[in-house]
Amino acid sequence: MTNPEQALRLGFIALAVLSACTVGPDYVRPTAETPAAFKESQGWKTAQPRDQELRGKWWEAYNDPLLNELVEQVSVSNQNLAQAAAQFRQARALVQSARAGYLPSLSAGASAARSQSPSGFIGQNQNVNARGPSTSYSVSLDATWELDLWGRVRRTVESNNAGAQASAADLQALRLTIEAELAQDYFQLRALDTQKQLYDDTIAAYQRTLTLTQNQYTAGIVAKVDVIQAQTQLKTTQANALDIGVQRAQLEHAIAALIGKPASTFTLTAARLTASPPPLPAGLPSGLLERRPDIAAAERRMAAANAQIGVAKAAYYPSLTLSASGGFQSSTLSNLLTIPSRFWSVGPDLAQALFDGGLRRAQTDQAIAAYDANVAGYRQTVLTGFKEVEDNLVALRILEDEAAIQDEAVQNARQSVLLTTNQYKAGIVSYLNVVLVQATALVNERAAVEIQNRRLAASVLLVKALGGGWNASDLPTPDDLARGASYPRDDAAQMR
Repeated sequence: MTNPEQALRLGFIALAVLSACTVGPDYVRPTAETPAAFKESQGWKTAQPRDQELRGKWWEAYNDPLLNELVEQVSVSNQNLAQAAAQFRQARALVQSARAGYLPSLSAGASAARSQSPSGFIGQNQNVNARGPSTSYSVSLDATWELDLWGRVRRTVESNNAGAQASAADLQALRLTIEAELAQDYFQLRALDTQKQLYDDTIAAYQRTLTLTQNQYTAGIVAKVDVIQAQTQLKTTQANALDIGVQRAQLEHAIAALIGKPASTFTLTAARLTASPPPLPAGLPSGLLERRPDIAAAERRMAAANAQIGVAKAAYYPSLTLSASGGFQSSTLSNLLTIPSRFWSVGPDLAQALFDGGLRRAQTDQAIAAYDANVAGYRQTVLTGFKEVEDNLVALRILEDEAAIQDEAVQNARQSVLLTTNQYKAGIVSYLNVVLVQATALVNERAAVEIQNRRLAASVLLVKALGGGWNASDLPTPDDLARGASYPRDDAAQMR
């Protein structure tokens, strides 16, 4: 027979062993099909030197100081980003809440009550005098601790850690989306400014041609129809130039909203589009899984869902709660804090659900289904990531060739306008020929600007598709979350 001390010691050892148990599957990242190389990267001009990742503030590669200034304001003033930052802090607080389950809870109380009760049974035709009122005073201290025998608390903390990391990745994904949207809007606005300048130059040329035609009509050299054609061409071009103002104003308002400013107080001075797509490092497809914050968020949600399976399965096992209470209770306040007035109790409470109508099984099935759904969502996010990289690689490669050909077309169109105008002045061709070549030149000039805008948009989208220089190693660790560390570390304080 073992003595009581040995039995108690063995009991604590058994309790420690049980406390190390954690039910449910340990998380292993599911596989996702990853190609060896990007198909559309053939012929792609990568950055030199050949960095395998984007680094730093990617927008600075476009060498536009105003763009740099605008993008920097996103992290400070964008309200959607501020909302996402608050949601991350909420997820981080859930981690702290779950970790509280590791520790016992302690509560204290004090009470004073005055009561009166009858002194005996009151029967028919009986008059029994009741006892006088009495007063009771008490102070108590209570402690309870539910031991994490089956890892329910540990799995909950694991799930909330992964959820907070997913929220942090969501924050970065939203930041990257807003930065990319701002850059696209900015380049499109500059493209419109360039087109407006093109229209203004064309209108000035059309005005000179109209004056020439009117002079020739006055001299009897040309017919009235030539003057009408020149006027029609001028007015149509003026109307098209005015129409650009609508889209430009809307883009300006959109940029104001992205940087957290009222549209009424924000103005961008017109300037020509001068930026060119910088060479970007595409890297290897396998690295995309770590570089894209949306993929990282989807992967962390899988981990959170996997841990929830363990939480659901822990409900099948009994719970053991240790409780202790003690204090003082007396009918007189002067004797309250004395030895005879003290009371205490201590003991374990073991509970096990015997029948729940299939509730635990349903909750476990729900957790498994949620995990499977997150796995499918993760794999689809990976596929979408590869698609977006391939889309923008091919767009940049083809648009670069198209831009070169379009530039040749612009030069030819300009030369055609010059030659045809001289022929018209010499009376060799009709004014209709001039109208046609001028219209063709304008179309080609606008097309060249639009192609340049599309190239810049594709380069921005490629940056976004490659993760914008972010890496999954930037996510806050469980230790960071336990300390309540902010994320991202450099600007989270500004988002509060």
